[in-house]
Parts: sequence; C-alpha cells; structure tokens
Amino acid sequence: MIVIDRMIQQVRPDKWAELEKIDKKYNAVEGRLGFPPKKRYQCLTGSHEVYTLIVERQWASLAAMEATFEKALADPEHQALQKELLTSIIKSAHMELYMPLP
Repeated sequence: MIVIDRMIQQVRPDKWAELEKIDKKYNAVEGRLGFPPKKRYQCLTGSHEVYTLIVERQWASLAAMEATFEKALADPEHQALQKELLTSIIKSAHMELYMPLP
C-alpha cells in the first residue's frame, strides 16, 4: 500500500536562506539512508501562514517508511541536522499520512 507523508513546518521568517543550505545537506544524508525524493512547497494563500513549508514524499509502504525513519533516528549525521533545523530554523512541525484512493 502506497503512503504519502506530508510534513507541515512553520519556518521562522528570517531563516529561509538557512533552510535552503541545510536542505542541501539533508538531501545527501536522506539519499544515503534510502528516503524517496521529496517535493517542497511554500504556502502562498490558504489555511496556513505564508511562512509554511510543506514537504511531501511517496513511500512504497508504511513498513518502508518506518524502516527508513528508524535508520534516520539512529544516524548521527541525521540527528545533528534535525537538531539544527528544529532549534533555529523551524518554529513548529507536524506530520500527516495519506493513503491514495483508487
């Protein structure tokens, strides 16, 4: 069963340039750990603030997503990036999971 995860993050207004720098590092680490490609969106209008970043990924299964996240949580380089991101760039974040309908 395909699963789509959507991470919704509130970026601190003055941190977008820093976010782009750290995202390049994330791409390398996540590629090494087996994350699927991501799509990134910034909200222009709607129910989220303008400083909202949405990151989406499509996974082959919930098990594949779980296994990859377990590897990431155990990886020191990923842990360091996560700490940097959450302490200085991202104000808040939450994840949603979706199942495509036929």
